[in-house]
Formats: sequence, structure tokens, C-alpha cells
Amino acid sequence: VSELGLEGDVLPVPGDHPASRNRFLYTGGALHKLPSGLGALLRPVPPFSRALLWSGVRDLLAPAGTEPDESVHAFVHRRFGREVADIAVDSLCRGVFAGDCRALSIRSCFPTLFEAERRRRSVLLGLALGSGERRARGNASGDTPVPLLRHVGTPALSPAGKERGAESGLSRRARAERWSQWSLRGGMESLPEALAAFLRLRGVELRCHAPLRRLRRCPDGRWQLTLADGTVTADHVVSALPAAALAQVLPAEAEPLAQELRCIPAVSVAVVNLQYKGIALPVTGFGHLVPSSEDASLLGIVYDSVAFPQHDGAGAASVRLTVMLGGAWFGQSFGDPAAAAPALLLQRAQAAVREQLGLEPAPTRSIVRVHQACIPQYTLGHWQRTERIARFLAEQRLPLSLVGASYAGVSVNDCIASAKAAVERLLG
Repeated sequence: VSELGLEGDVLPVPGDHPASRNRFLYTGGALHKLPSGLGALLRPVPPFSRALLWSGVRDLLAPAGTEPDESVHAFVHRRFGREVADIAVDSLCRGVFAGDCRALSIRSCFPTLFEAERRRRSVLLGLALGSGERRARGNASGDTPVPLLRHVGTPALSPAGKERGAESGLSRRARAERWSQWSLRGGMESLPEALAAFLRLRGVELRCHAPLRRLRRCPDGRWQLTLADGTVTADHVVSALPAAALAQVLPAEAEPLAQELRCIPAVSVAVVNLQYKGIALPVTGFGHLVPSSEDASLLGIVYDSVAFPQHDGAGAASVRLTVMLGGAWFGQSFGDPAAAAPALLLQRAQAAVREQLGLEPAPTRSIVRVHQACIPQYTLGHWQRTERIARFLAEQRLPLSLVGASYAGVSVNDCIASAKAAVERLLG
């Protein structure tokens, strides 16, 4: 962001902002603020029936797990109890991955928690004490090291390279101010637009809206990329395509790689943006998540106008919301994502806002988008799959780097880190 000249356009949400401090769950037909502070540890705070202190005690006393991987739900249930797993972590996985915590991998989705238990037997002790190696490296560089186990054996896939190099002033500011999220004054679309402009000024040829039809090796070892409007020859390919899309265009000799890529699933999410004029939210915060036991079809609602009022536009005060629908439950709730009716999705989103936030008027503006197969799912054994992929690339000496959300992190920050790491490895 700094390198693209967008630092002045960053809209941060620091740690003391209501959107950072206040997050909610909707369960049992009511909104509940997520517990924070000592009081929440010592006494029961809805929606939890017991003080969270007992979940911490359970973790401190529980034996360490022995399996090389485990579902997120099973891991949290074993360490902190069923209620934390069924309500808090179920909702968290729906908010981050739009996924089912009973299918997602703890090792791949939350490697820090997995490693903490492996190091200290207790997740809480592992997080508090860390490891001598991590503390030493962190103190020496002023950086937060990348989790170790997550990246062992996957040099072609992981963002391990982000430990190297000077940290930007913007990054230091974000850590000092404890940013929970950030956007750009012109919206996140400004990021790819600035990147495209930056590259064109440096003579890089961009071919947008040109689907890749085929990828094959030439006799001289280079790649030939067949596009809709011609071909391109390349010494090395960096693919940010979703895993399944890349699998479709690989040559026959790379079928073992294609098989692994096809095994990385992805879920579809309907995103419904709503804007209301002349009304106020009943609570102020980031938004709320909904556990699957409450309503499988509704993942959560983000209160966009709380975090980023700069995007509200001119005129009367407004409330902007993003309603997220479907995910791992899209098919059972709405049918085929390619055929889902926008009117049905809008109706469902408006009903959720009415029921859960009490906003009765019709929105003054709405946008409905179905993002098909948009969030990869790191299911059990994902770490083994990425290791096999990396091993195949190394053994075959393929001039191919895999980056993007399918392998080692689904967030924008993760994708940027994996891309930078891939480039650093290429440049040495």
C-alpha cells in the first residue's frame, strides 16, 4: 500500500474504536456483545452459561493432543469446552472462512493455536509464553515472525519470506495503533487500480479479462499460455488463480498436481449491501455473526457505516450494512449459486436486518452479488496437500509459483504476503 502511494488514502480502525471493541453474536433470538475484560472471565456473560474462566482452566489442565491435524471444532471442544466451540468458534469460522468448523483444519486455519498447544501443552500457555526462538527473532527484527509449523516443507506456497526486508512505516503504525481493519478512501477497488497503474508506468503489459485457456511446457522448458485472444510465452509463471481453476488448464504431465489442486474446495457467498437513510443502529460495533445452530443460511452482518462513515456519501446520516449469506450452507439454503435469484437473496437479507437489528424501513439502496467458489476451505489434511504440491513442483523443477488464497491464508494481507514471498524467492 505504501509503495503504491496509497498511504494517505488509508482509513484505519484503531484498537480503541467502537468497531474494534464491540463485536456481537446473534443467538437465542438476541444480540450479545462478545465478552471482554476481567468481569467476563469471572462471571457468566450471555450467550455463555458459565464464566469463561472455567474454559481457561480446562485448557490449562487438558492433556496435549496427539493427532497431526484435527477439525477446528474438535480442537476447541477438547481444549475449551463444547459451548465455546458451538457458539464462539462456529461463528468465527463462518465469519472468516464462510465455513463449517467441523470440517475445517485447526492446523491450517489457525496454526498459531495448533502450535501453541504443541509447544506448551496448553493453548493459553503457548500463546502467553511463545517459544525462545520466536521471541529471539521477534526482538531482533522488531517483526512478528511467521508461524513455524504452518510453513515447514511448503516453501513454494507459504509467505515465509515476509520475515525479510524492512518493515514499512505504515505497518509499524498499524501495530502501534492496534488496527483491527483498514480500508481505502476510494474503497478497496483503489488497490488493484493503483497496482495496475504502477505496473503500466514501468512497462508491464497487463491483459485484463483474458481468461487462461491452457498452460503447457515448451521444448525449451518455458511456458506457453493460451489466452482467449492469443498466446504468451513465459520463463516463469506466478499463478494467483483459484486452485480448481489452475487445475483445469494444466498440461497432462502435471496431472498429479492437478489432482491435488482439485481437492481444495471453495464455497460461494452472497454479499448483499444495504443502505438506509434517517435511521440508527440499535448497537455500535463491527457487526455480528450468527452461529450455524441459529440460522445456517445467514453468516453475519457487518455494520460498515460504523467503521467507515467516510463511505456513506453526502446527505442525511445513513446506515450501511453488508449481509453475508450461504458459504458452506449455500446449496442447502439457496440452491445452485449460479442460479440463485437476486430477489430471493435480497428478501432474505432484508428479513435478517429486520429481525436481528429492528430496522423496519426498506433500504434506499441495495446491491446483490453472488461470489461463486470465492473462499477456499482448508479442510482436514490441507497441510499435507500443500506439502505434496510443493514437493511435486520441486521434484519436477517446474517454473511455477502458487500464490493467492488457496494455500496459506484467505485474507488480503495473506495474499499480499504470499505474492511478495514468491517474488523474493525468484529474485533471490
